[in-house]
Amino acid sequence: MLHVWSVKPIHFAIPAREDLSPIGVIEDWEHPQRKAVQEISPGHVMIYDSRKDARATSAGSMLIKRMMTHGAAGVVTDGSFRDAPGIAKLSFPVFHHRPSAPTNLTINHAMDINVPIGSGDAPVFPGDIMVGDGDGVVCVPAHLAGEIAEEAFEMTAYEDFVEEQVIAGRQIFGLYPATSESHAEFAT
Repeated sequence: MLHVWSVKPIHFAIPAREDLSPIGVIEDWEHPQRKAVQEISPGHVMIYDSRKDARATSAGSMLIKRMMTHGAAGVVTDGSFRDAPGIAKLSFPVFHHRPSAPTNLTINHAMDINVPIGSGDAPVFPGDIMVGDGDGVVCVPAHLAGEIAEEAFEMTAYEDFVEEQVIAGRQIFGLYPATSESHAEFAT
């Protein structure tokens, strides 16, 4: 299934420091992670910048379920989730590197919300479009979304044509990748 979302990033761009990230900080309603989870807009996706460090979680099932029931469209991290088996059973799109148990406070310090971040080496800006499926997630700059969607639609239609041809016994050479001749055949 293909998922397309508008972005609401959370910034975890610096390493945790014990004096700034004791377990009690999550009781503060202004803590960036807790505030972002509580205030995510329906239809938006939460993107975590976990510095590509999966040793500690970006979120667990309670936070994921809160976002899901609040109308969020999905959650993406370049880190990990705790309670991953339960999260996987939800009818809610989530993407992460791998499961982990320790809280994010042990590795990452939440700095801010709704600001540009880097997630999985991709620059992500508020309002960008995330597209995800079983193969992964990509970030599409909002101002390029229409152009990229049109190109992706054309490529998908061509690949559907190729699949029909291959199933019918045709060789792949001269068909995929596309050639000017195979494109002309596809267009007819």
